[in-house]
Amino acid sequence: MTTETLTIARLGSGGDGIAETAGGPVYVPFTLPGEVVAVARVKNHGTVMSMSEVSPERVAPPCVHFGPDGKNGTCGGCTLQHASDALYHDFKRNLVVQALKSKGLTPEVAPLVIARPGERRRVVFTLRKTEKDMLVGFNQAGSHHIVSIDHCPISSDGIIGKLEAIRRVAAAIATSAEPFRVTVLETLGGLDLAFEGVKKVGDRERRAVTETVLALRAGINRVSSDGEIVIEPQKPEIEFSGVRVSPPAGGFTQATKPAEDAMAEIVLTALGKAKRVADLFAGSGTFALRIARQAKVHAVEGDEKALKALDFAARNTQGLKPVTMERRDLFRRPLMASELKVYDAVVFDPPRAGAEDQCKELARSGVKTVIAVSCNPTSLARDLSILTAAGYRIRLITPIDQFLWSAHVEAVAVLEK
Repeated sequence: MTTETLTIARLGSGGDGIAETAGGPVYVPFTLPGEVVAVARVKNHGTVMSMSEVSPERVAPPCVHFGPDGKNGTCGGCTLQHASDALYHDFKRNLVVQALKSKGLTPEVAPLVIARPGERRRVVFTLRKTEKDMLVGFNQAGSHHIVSIDHCPISSDGIIGKLEAIRRVAAAIATSAEPFRVTVLETLGGLDLAFEGVKKVGDRERRAVTETVLALRAGINRVSSDGEIVIEPQKPEIEFSGVRVSPPAGGFTQATKPAEDAMAEIVLTALGKAKRVADLFAGSGTFALRIARQAKVHAVEGDEKALKALDFAARNTQGLKPVTMERRDLFRRPLMASELKVYDAVVFDPPRAGAEDQCKELARSGVKTVIAVSCNPTSLARDLSILTAAGYRIRLITPIDQFLWSAHVEAVAVLEK
């Protein structure tokens, strides 16, 4: 370990400050461009010891759990609470701009659709049972240490207000002192708790969870462990433009409703008067069920439980255009160009890996409008480069923030041929 003084040149894609040195870049968490810091350095990672020049873009973090002096340790849930809104928003938008530029793409990129505190309806906590307590919080960055939280400014009041209830249910289901996780989803009627990594959940734990949830009387709609339902006093539901859907236990949902609504508005506007639409990687119907308000839609998804949730919602909602469904692994078996030719428009929203093979088929198709929704600017840029090489024009790309104070950004791209 060496100690040296460095000047931070820029923010890296992970949100750390980067100083350029003769030996290569050094990454320094919790710093901003223009700051001069004395760091304890190990290889290409620096820890701030003191700061002699402070950026005017530095602000006081809103959470006591954030940063090197955070309560109970440095919470790894956020990386950029110390940056001003202007710097932070520019950083997020630039993640998309730079990813596109790396593939030679320079389309118009709209201003960032911002996220606000208290919007997160889906949060993943790490938990561990100790001799005295049940720890509920987030891992310290690069560590197995759990920073136990008593509040969280990114999370909804509906989640934070139920932290004690979450602790009680977690204590009931825990079978050892090994850490495990819970995805907490705030639904219309209460919380959906999806535990993962709890070893050997037996009858005793199931009874304890049932007694605990019933004693809480209200607020917990469902508890599951590794996808298996333990108790479901009320079916948890979320809403897609008036269509109520009960997602599968632990299933994917967008992290915030405002971001989901912003994406959906872009998608629906771009579809215009399209009469037949394919929604690929459709999940439980985030877009498909909204699209069905104005067009026939074919929803394709590989997860059987998600597709069943979509199907049930479509069949039990009046006023929708026809919705057809197909279970299909689009990574192994993308829709072929010959299958795509019957659609006026295609929407795709894949996992972080993107939709490379599917885009190759789209590139060969005659589909007029393609709308790409992505949580990874790098894979998005690759996919868009495939489409633009085949003659598609990127009309607009909109970056959307739903993971506040993190280095993750969503984007929606509208393409036409």
